[in-house]
Amino acid sequence: MKLFGYKSIRQLRNIYGVILGISTILALIRYFKFPEFSFSWPLNLVIVLAGILFIWESLRLIDLSLNRYYPYERNLVVRIVLQLGIGVIFGLSIRALIYYFGEPHFPLPLDKLFLATTWVVYALLPAGINLVFFTQYFISKWKEELLKAERLEKEKAQVQFDNLKNQLNPHFLFNVLASLHSLILENQQLASRFLQHLSKVYRYVLQHKEHNLVALQTELDFIQNYIFLAQTRFEHALELDVSVKNEDLDKQLVPVTLQVLLENAFKHNVIEIKRPLRIKIYSENDFLIVHNNLQIRRRVEDSNGQGLDNLSKLYRYLTGKNVEVVATEKDFTVKVPLL
Repeated sequence: MKLFGYKSIRQLRNIYGVILGISTILALIRYFKFPEFSFSWPLNLVIVLAGILFIWESLRLIDLSLNRYYPYERNLVVRIVLQLGIGVIFGLSIRALIYYFGEPHFPLPLDKLFLATTWVVYALLPAGINLVFFTQYFISKWKEELLKAERLEKEKAQVQFDNLKNQLNPHFLFNVLASLHSLILENQQLASRFLQHLSKVYRYVLQHKEHNLVALQTELDFIQNYIFLAQTRFEHALELDVSVKNEDLDKQLVPVTLQVLLENAFKHNVIEIKRPLRIKIYSENDFLIVHNNLQIRRRVEDSNGQGLDNLSKLYRYLTGKNVEVVATEKDFTVKVPLL
């Protein structure tokens, strides 16, 4: 809600509260330091408060007008110099009015040093107030840039992960088709089941590519198809254990999270019957945890190393929470926050 150019009633209340505090201090100084120029205390406060409010609101009106007719974006330096110049002229004009209309009625004559000082004060006071306006502008632009950068990073992470979801991993697809070819020659019934699970994997990816989050139960149902393909290919060289708590099944996570994590494990680890890859998927303390023994491949084909990184960025920007990665000499663990 905007009120007379203020962004909110709260901002109006805060600014006027500061002005009231400054006015009270100045009124007290005037009342006790220059009693011959002071009225009763309440009237003295009202006069000082009215004067400061008039100067503040006049300069704020000038600031708002310049925002409309000569914004900072047009020429920053010219705008600042122009506003400072108008402020100085405004302050000196007020001092001139006081000099010509007010000082003849003062009870005591004022010395020249005091008069000169008041001219300087009335020239510098608008500059100080304009400095407040300049600071507000630069802070607001800084916040806008932060929000813009955050939004761009979020969009970038989303695009990267969308690409990750939408792409058919050539290496994975090649291995799957090779396995399917062998099955067709050896076991047509198993080949048919294999093809059905493969179609379900990509159907899930297509159906959920527009969704930011899905239920954990839905993701687990999908990953069973992916696990079937992997176990058919690696047979006894791959051991998978899924044990998720029932109370966590309705919680949510980013779609194809488990596929990304399993692909990451398959890509970077040796998978042999003599050296089986053991993967455990479980939930604990509002995290979905994927843990595997570490037996790193010397050469990783078809990997740009961005899958897990993009997934981490997406969780950070979509949920504000981090994906935790813990690697030791023997184990590799990824903890994904459940929402």
